[in-house]
Amino acid sequence: MYDVIVIGGGPSGLMASIAAANQGANVLLIDKGDQLGRKLGISGGGRCNVTNRMALDELIAHIPGNGRFMHSPFSVFNNEDIIQFFEGLGIRLKEEDRGRMFPVSDKASTVVRTLIDRVKTLGVKIKTHSPVRNVRYDDEKVLGVTLENGETIDALNVIIATGGKSVPHTGSTGDGYPWARKAGHTITDLYPTEVPITSDEPFIKKKVLQGLSLRNVELSVINAKGKIIKTHEGDMIFTHFGISGPIVLRCSQYVVKELKKQKDKSNSVVMSIDLIPTKSAEEVFQELRKLLKEEPKKAVKNVLKGYLPDRILTFILEKLEIDLGTSCANIGNEPLRQLAQLIKEFKFEVNGTLPIEKAFVTGGGVSVKEIHPKTMESKKKQGLYFCGEVLDIHGYTGGYNITAAFSTGYTAGFSAGARKTTS
Repeated sequence: MYDVIVIGGGPSGLMASIAAANQGANVLLIDKGDQLGRKLGISGGGRCNVTNRMALDELIAHIPGNGRFMHSPFSVFNNEDIIQFFEGLGIRLKEEDRGRMFPVSDKASTVVRTLIDRVKTLGVKIKTHSPVRNVRYDDEKVLGVTLENGETIDALNVIIATGGKSVPHTGSTGDGYPWARKAGHTITDLYPTEVPITSDEPFIKKKVLQGLSLRNVELSVINAKGKIIKTHEGDMIFTHFGISGPIVLRCSQYVVKELKKQKDKSNSVVMSIDLIPTKSAEEVFQELRKLLKEEPKKAVKNVLKGYLPDRILTFILEKLEIDLGTSCANIGNEPLRQLAQLIKEFKFEVNGTLPIEKAFVTGGGVSVKEIHPKTMESKKKQGLYFCGEVLDIHGYTGGYNITAAFSTGYTAGFSAGARKTTS
């Protein structure tokens, strides 16, 4: 009989194991894979963005999927606690742009190894290569687990930290959802978030802009009524299937939700890029006018070279049927206004995203309405806890999801560890 069984050796499961063992609990950590922390090992481009040093209200604003639920777990273990935790284990951290915190070593393996070493030092029993077949309950409480090999293990508390359905090669294949349903929990619709966006636009299909990166632009998702739903500022790239890059990933969930809302099933959503967000359309127009007036005899393409990246400038001029070799003197104000407008609102249609397996993060999951936020314990079964991406909580990339995973993991482990068989 264990005090606590943790299922899943990802960020939330490792943190839950450590927090429970710190309480003096007898802990078993079970993972179906051959190694712990696989998803953690590839996070942050292999550098592991362990958290984000934003103020808590900003942090919560960057967790669009039920971020407000995080107020309670953050009151137990927040981003500053995460920083202190890792530095206390000897991992020096550094702050990069937009508050992202990385190990000075720039190696995710440093973080994974240190967490696993800590788990072992605290005496947590580890079972890898051990898929769980079932979580066992009676009418009121959790009883333990049954492994695929038929072995039954009893426990006073079980923490489900199995992740979502994204990045399945790391072991996140949605295992926790059936066990949650069996306990009486609601699983909200699962959908991809932080995922590249697809488009059938001819210029995408013909790969006209494929590989073109845009820096410091604004990308917006527009609803059926022509209103902007969400805008993100930063970098993006055109691909052979659509668009990708940091701001595209952030916009993706809003595309998914807008497609779901559509009554006419047109299966497309309009997106718009503001190529020069620091200036108004009028300012852009006046700048273009000034540039063309100064060099009336030169070809328009040569005069505007450098004003925008070459390939998108060429594409926009061709779209407006402005001959690239036309001399500046031959271009009137009206085409220039249209050019300024397109620079500010480069609109195109998208038709969805890559599948959930290609997403960085899973949207949806175990409903947070059925979880005690201060402890992460189930409201349906005593001694059952959930943490990490199996829950209906998701943030943007940039250290927000991992912060939610560490925070909910620590909170679940701390609470479960306090409910010991010896007490």
